[in-house]
Amino acid sequence: MSNPVISQQPGAGSYGTNVQTGEWSTGLCSCCTDLPVCALGWFCPIALGCYTANKYGENLCLACIPGGHTAMRTHMRLTYGIQGTICNDAIMTFCCGFCEMCRMAREIRIRNGDV
Repeated sequence: MSNPVISQQPGAGSYGTNVQTGEWSTGLCSCCTDLPVCALGWFCPIALGCYTANKYGENLCLACIPGGHTAMRTHMRLTYGIQGTICNDAIMTFCCGFCEMCRMAREIRIRNGDV
């Protein structure tokens, strides 16, 4: 009995389409591209954080713990091949948290074809 020959390594696991563009699909302040996400982020940011974590395949509590948004943004950026650094992830989630959570939710919806 012979073993099968593997000629190509399997790809990395991912969420959505994993299009390696190097950039986010939308800008930080592009709320008009997905009004339901923007409205949820404005009126109930914790609910948007939980929604985003759930759609990304993470535990809902990730949105409620300190550093959870930064961790999710870093993982999302690495999964989708978006350029950046962990330091930039921390700064963006600290200084522009609501807008950044809206952008992450839009990114997941776009990559999963929900928009």
